[in-house]
Amino acid sequence: MNSLRKLAICALGGAALAVTSLSASAQEHVFKLHHLLSAKAPAQTRMLEPWAKQVEMNSGGKVKIEIYPAMTLGGRPPELISQARDGVVDIVWTVNGYTPGLFPRTEVMELPFVYVNDAVAANLSLYDMFESDLRQEYDGVEVMFLHVHAGQGIHMAEKLVRSPSDMEGLTMRIPTRTGAWIIEALGASPVSMPVPDLPGALQKGVVDGAFIPWEIIPPLKIQENTRYQIEGIDQTRFGTTTFQVSMNKARWDSLPADIQQAFKDASGRDWWAEVGRIWTGADDFGIKLAVDSGNEHIVLSEVETEAFRVALEPVVDRWVEEVTANNIDGAGLVQKARELIAKNSSGAN
Repeated sequence: MNSLRKLAICALGGAALAVTSLSASAQEHVFKLHHLLSAKAPAQTRMLEPWAKQVEMNSGGKVKIEIYPAMTLGGRPPELISQARDGVVDIVWTVNGYTPGLFPRTEVMELPFVYVNDAVAANLSLYDMFESDLRQEYDGVEVMFLHVHAGQGIHMAEKLVRSPSDMEGLTMRIPTRTGAWIIEALGASPVSMPVPDLPGALQKGVVDGAFIPWEIIPPLKIQENTRYQIEGIDQTRFGTTTFQVSMNKARWDSLPADIQQAFKDASGRDWWAEVGRIWTGADDFGIKLAVDSGNEHIVLSEVETEAFRVALEPVVDRWVEEVTANNIDGAGLVQKARELIAKNSSGAN
């Protein structure tokens, strides 16, 4: 091998090492994002992955977000918020209601017939309320964004439900305390469990059904253990669930301003609205899968839907009474949430 060729090979090798070194050093900030669902769930593929890529792009390659699905870093879903607060992981996506009473003000968006059927409007309303009404209950974390899902539909293993009286004596799964109150108001017994446990509970007859959105049907194959998916007129749902993507506060405070801005720019008001559209789209796909698999999609009449509204209004009153006892203006939050949802509704945008 002549000397010129040796020099060329050495130069190429050195260049390759330099590129590798540059790539590694460019990612100055690596974050672990932990969540409860599978890597194929819409929550990851349609929401968390695009958001993470946007943050990375905004940072000019200085940020890398590694996503760990299905609790692969250990623990149970209800422990996610403490994992973020304690710095066990950097970022979590979790269900607020897995830790009952920890986020009481944010619960206002979960209440039946406060939330009706518009995830975009609900998310925008959460954004508009966050600084003035909600931030104070997120100690220990920096919220990237909050969102709801498309709303609680009724999934039944065997029994067709068309009225509140049809629910009496049944056992129903729900993830939140406000959801448990909904079930109790309908004369049924609530069972709280993380959603990954639901297929087994349905199969074994531990529960007769569940209040969950349609989007969870595909990743957990809910259509295989249910016969009926039920909702009110005009896609009316029976409350919803709030979620958060949040970072450990100490980690956030340690970041330079440009990296914080990369996260902020990826998590603005437009993104909160987009997340509502993502979850609505995933819901449409889920109900189509159930129907295509032979399940029956029941849409209640206006009269039947109104019967549920009347039966569930005491849930709102119960929530107002409970949070007011803890020096929270529950009635004011309900009024503000309803006004903002009306203002932010799809028809008004």
